[in-house]
Amino acid sequence: MELRSTSGTPKAGPGAGNDPTPTLPPAERLARLRLARTRGIGPVAAGELLARFGSAVAALEALPRLSARAGRPILPADERAARREMEEAGRIGARFIFRGEPAYPASLAELPDAPVSLACLGALPPTGRRMVAIVGARNASANGMRFASMLAADLAASGLVVVSGLARGIDAAAHEGAGPGATIAVQAGGADIPYPSENARLHAAIVAGGGCVASERPLGARPMAHHFPQRNRIVSGLCEAVVVVEATQRSGSLITARLGLEQGRDVLAVPGFPLDPRAAGPNSLLRDGAAPVLGAEDVLAALGRHAPATRPPEDVSPTPPEGMEMLPDQDDRARMAMLSALGAAPAPVDEVARRCQLSAPAARMALLELELAGMIRRHPGNQVSLVT
Repeated sequence: MELRSTSGTPKAGPGAGNDPTPTLPPAERLARLRLARTRGIGPVAAGELLARFGSAVAALEALPRLSARAGRPILPADERAARREMEEAGRIGARFIFRGEPAYPASLAELPDAPVSLACLGALPPTGRRMVAIVGARNASANGMRFASMLAADLAASGLVVVSGLARGIDAAAHEGAGPGATIAVQAGGADIPYPSENARLHAAIVAGGGCVASERPLGARPMAHHFPQRNRIVSGLCEAVVVVEATQRSGSLITARLGLEQGRDVLAVPGFPLDPRAAGPNSLLRDGAAPVLGAEDVLAALGRHAPATRPPEDVSPTPPEGMEMLPDQDDRARMAMLSALGAAPAPVDEVARRCQLSAPAARMALLELELAGMIRRHPGNQVSLVT
């Protein structure tokens, strides 16, 4: 594997984060939350629906008909439940940031599986602020936690934001080292539910101190095992680089590193003693080409190859982008070609589209309908496979 990049909850405290003023109309914000909460619609499918119909309001209206055509009727999430979640967010001082709003993190917005919505407690950093993920073992060594804390403190002092997952061990040490105002904790459950519970004080300190706790999951949601890899794509997606401090070969931190690599992020690792199982993960990353980290200067040197992430504000008008017009209902060829080309192993979407001799809009539409029908599964790195 080549590791060189190719490119009760307290009220939210004050902070100099992104402008929280919504830019989408209230009806569209509610519709985007409903789209994000609709069972059977993943983030990639949600993005395709937004691109095809130009707004979540129009996408929700068309979803029952479109999904019925795919053979698996899907009903949009309940409007009253979405309203209650928004009301609860206001009560606890949280806010939702949606794809299509300038406050939505630029590096995350470029991903095909970017969340439609993020629930945020506290303040996201200003647009353009550079971010680095520091992740590692939950059962970390004392030296590993000390190094993670020192590294995070030095990076924060250099103006960077440290992102991690609020887990015990390396994650918690990274958040604490960076300080509340220079860190983002991405949770696998709801943003308002500290997990693990032993980090409740850290969760509260980040929110009150000008940092941010964020999640794509509903408020009040308890994390399930399959939510953690989904969380990890947001951790790496927010950042320009992922630093792994300690991790066994089966650690979720290596999932974050792999996702970061697929997203075009730099992957860096802290060398460890070969006989320590917690060094196996970072050492294997180093063997495969990851840059070694002995201090903050190594991370800063890696980031020096890149300019800060910037982008123009995303167009939030309800006009569908050119090339995403409705495809003819009778066109089954694209779907059948996709099904014939796919197998149980994940394959890149672009490669499958080329093999099927389909245009990008036709391929995206065919995949959307196959996903609605429950016949394909999306994978990180813009890959798909058949459901077997």
